[in-house]
Amino acid sequence: MPSIRRILAVLSTSALTLTLIGCDNGSSSSSNSGADANEPTLTIASNVVGGKNPQEDQQFAAEIGQALHCKVNFIHIPTDYDQKLQAMLSSGQKLDVIYTTGPNLADMVQNGEVMDLQSKIQQSPVLGNPKVVPQWEWNDIRIPQTNGIYAVPVKYQGALMPIVRQDWMNELGLSQPKTLNDFYHIFQVFKEKKGVYGLTLSQLYDIEPFMSAVGLKNEYVMVNGKRTIPYATSEAVPVYEWLHKLYTDKLLDPNFVTNSTADERNEFLSGRVGMFVYWDAWVPMLNNLASTAGAASTFDAEALPGAVGPDGKVLVSKGDTSVWAIPKNAPHPDLAFKFLEWWNTEAGEVLGSLGVKGVDYTVSGGKYQLTEVGKAENMDHGDPQPISSEWKNPFPALQKGYAKAKSIGVQYGYQPTSLPGWTEAQKIVWQYGEEAVLGKLSAQEAVAEMHATLLQKHLVDE
Repeated sequence: MPSIRRILAVLSTSALTLTLIGCDNGSSSSSNSGADANEPTLTIASNVVGGKNPQEDQQFAAEIGQALHCKVNFIHIPTDYDQKLQAMLSSGQKLDVIYTTGPNLADMVQNGEVMDLQSKIQQSPVLGNPKVVPQWEWNDIRIPQTNGIYAVPVKYQGALMPIVRQDWMNELGLSQPKTLNDFYHIFQVFKEKKGVYGLTLSQLYDIEPFMSAVGLKNEYVMVNGKRTIPYATSEAVPVYEWLHKLYTDKLLDPNFVTNSTADERNEFLSGRVGMFVYWDAWVPMLNNLASTAGAASTFDAEALPGAVGPDGKVLVSKGDTSVWAIPKNAPHPDLAFKFLEWWNTEAGEVLGSLGVKGVDYTVSGGKYQLTEVGKAENMDHGDPQPISSEWKNPFPALQKGYAKAKSIGVQYGYQPTSLPGWTEAQKIVWQYGEEAVLGKLSAQEAVAEMHATLLQKHLVDE
């Protein structure tokens, strides 16, 4: 069985003229795509959208170029993307379309680096259609304290929620947890009966389903017009103490501080951990990957709600919105907006999910078939779950567990408030939060120092 870490080489090649250009910031894939020499070049910068290797990025660029009748310079930056993108923008490098997330978009808006797209969106037959982009998506993208809309969604972002080995839950007679004690009990049974860690994390990005137990939201919450960060308040202390108990009782993976999200997935798929917190869209992907990763035949990943809060409500946070934006110095803003529209049509949705025709999938008689490359790449090229209500995945059998997971996000999910400065504030929250979990500071000490540092750096108002 192939390893889930393995990136399969693309066996087919394109008949189009493609040139791979080295780039200090990443790899830049350019395609003539049959375009006239006088036609413009659309320059797109991204990290998660695109192919899985440089050759696929070339083919990805070719698909876009064919659709828009232009040349495409596709800059794919897989590591340190945010820093490299900001360096490119600060240096005045001209890009037409950039991929970014909510917190970074807020900073870009404050710095005057991206265009207000609201009037274009309202006039667009594609983006102005609520069946394609529902109003709540625009509400999530809108930056507080501004009147404009500065980006277009890349995908249905979904929510972060506990994902558990449901086959183990069934085998061990465990029921859906509602309290932190219930979660603790499940982790304890997993350790005793399966010899594994109950929970793994990737730093403290994943703890919202547990902060739900005390009713605290992630990122910023405005209180009487003032910025607060609930994770840096005394109300968060019980959850940090609970996480520390998991750590000392060896129920929490000790590598949580350095884990990447890929590490989390690999531990879960290989049966070294019973639960982690991840995206709803990944539930079916995990179930599909399990068969190719040599997991037990009984493997069943399922999503769970977070802990029930004091008001009887559950909180799961939606991810930082993934968006396309157009820099103010974009050479071809009209063409860039045309790309944003096309991305939200069926052709764009197919490219962002299934991938490239002839490489990731084939179509015969209207029936789609994944290639071996397509199976390994799991229908995720940056847009695994398009936002349009009209989108129908052509492989419903490969969506095991997704309906339940999505329903949890829809019922309990909320969009955290991203304000300028959150990127810096998050590092402070994680630093002191991790010290509390590891026992380097008591939870009370960690929260006090966390809050004092945020105040000192003017990242909260009270």
